[in-house]
Amino acid sequence: MRKVLTVCGLGQGTSLILKMNVEQVLSEKGMLAEVEHMDVSSASSMSADYIITSKELAESLAGHKAKVIIVNNYFDIEEIKQAVEGLMA
Repeated sequence: MRKVLTVCGLGQGTSLILKMNVEQVLSEKGMLAEVEHMDVSSASSMSADYIITSKELAESLAGHKAKVIIVNNYFDIEEIKQAVEGLMA
């Protein structure tokens, strides 16, 4: 099973909203994944297949082994759907 991290600066509200939206999109597509939300410093030391975050925070995660996927609007389901297409590859 794929592991996905949703990341924001503090790991509280924004990453939780992104997590819920990612889980909704994955469910609609019939995909299984373990999704966790956290702050950027915790994510940098976590093992994962994918990290979904903002452009600004993606720069902090540049050396991570996971594929970093950028989402500009954590509330935009259509943008998240397009981003999640990368998880199907």
